[in-house]
Amino acid sequence: MHMLISPMLLESQDNPFSDPAFIFEPKMDGHRLILIKKGDETRLFTREQTECTRQYPELHDVPVEGDVILDGEVCCIDPDTGASDFELVMERLQLTKREKIHFFAKQRPVHYVVWDILQHKGRDLRNLSLMKRRSILESVMVTNERFHIILQVNERGEELYNLLVEQSMQGMVAKKKDSPYVSRRSHDWLKIMNYKYEDVWITGYRKEGIGWLAEVEDHGRKRPVGMIESDISPLQKKEFYDVTQQLITGEDNQFVYIQPLIKAKVKFYHWTRHGFLRKPSLVELKF
Repeated sequence: MHMLISPMLLESQDNPFSDPAFIFEPKMDGHRLILIKKGDETRLFTREQTECTRQYPELHDVPVEGDVILDGEVCCIDPDTGASDFELVMERLQLTKREKIHFFAKQRPVHYVVWDILQHKGRDLRNLSLMKRRSILESVMVTNERFHIILQVNERGEELYNLLVEQSMQGMVAKKKDSPYVSRRSHDWLKIMNYKYEDVWITGYRKEGIGWLAEVEDHGRKRPVGMIESDISPLQKKEFYDVTQQLITGEDNQFVYIQPLIKAKVKFYHWTRHGFLRKPSLVELKF
C-alpha cells in the first residue's frame, strides 16, 4: 500500500481578490478525503489520516485507470436544498453498523469532489505545478454521479466570491497556479470564508481551558447556541474574567455560570439544523 500523504492545508485571507497568478474554487462543505487506489483495493483517509474506507462503499469504484492517489472533499447533498450539508456527511462518517452504512450509501450517497491528483501509476506528481496536475487529473479521471472534478475559475476571484455568497456557500479557495503540493499549511492556498455574524449573550465559561457559553434571544427567552473557543486575545480574556467575578450565579463540574450581562459579537459558518452556531469565534466583547 502507498504511504499515507498528509494533505496540503489552507491559510486564511479576509477579503476576496482577483489575480491572474491564481485560480479560484468554491469551498466545499464536507470533510477532506485522501483516496488511495492500488490494484483492486481502494482506501479512504480523513485529513487526520483516520481510515474511513468502510463508511463510503459507494466511493470504492474509482473511475481512474491504474493506481492513483486523489485529494478532495466528501460531500452530502441535501435533497431539499441541493446544497452541500456538513451535518449529513458527519453523520455518515460516524456510522459503524454495516447495514446502516449500506442503507445510506443507496438512499443518500455521498459525492467525492476531487481537486488534486498526487500520484498516478507509480509516478509522484506533487512537485508539478497545480495547473499541470489539474490537466493530468482531467485526462485520467472519468467523472460520474459519485466522482466530480471541482469547478475552477481563472483570475476572476471577486466575481466567483460574490456568486458563492449569493448562493449562501461556505466561501472560496484561491490557489496559486504554479504551486507544488506540500503536506502542510501554505500561503499558496488561501481560504476566504463567507462568515455570518451574530450578537450573543455570554452566560458562563468553562473551568478548564477557554470556552464561553453563548445564548441568543429567541421569542422572548434565551436559548443556548454553542460555545466560543477561538480568536479570544489574552487582553479580552483578562477583561472578561475581571468583570465576570462580580456576576457569578453558580457552577457545576465543568462550568461557572454568570448573569447574562455581557454581549459578544461572533462570526460563524452557518446555523446548524439544531439551531447552533457552527464554529463561532469572537469578533468583539461588549461590556
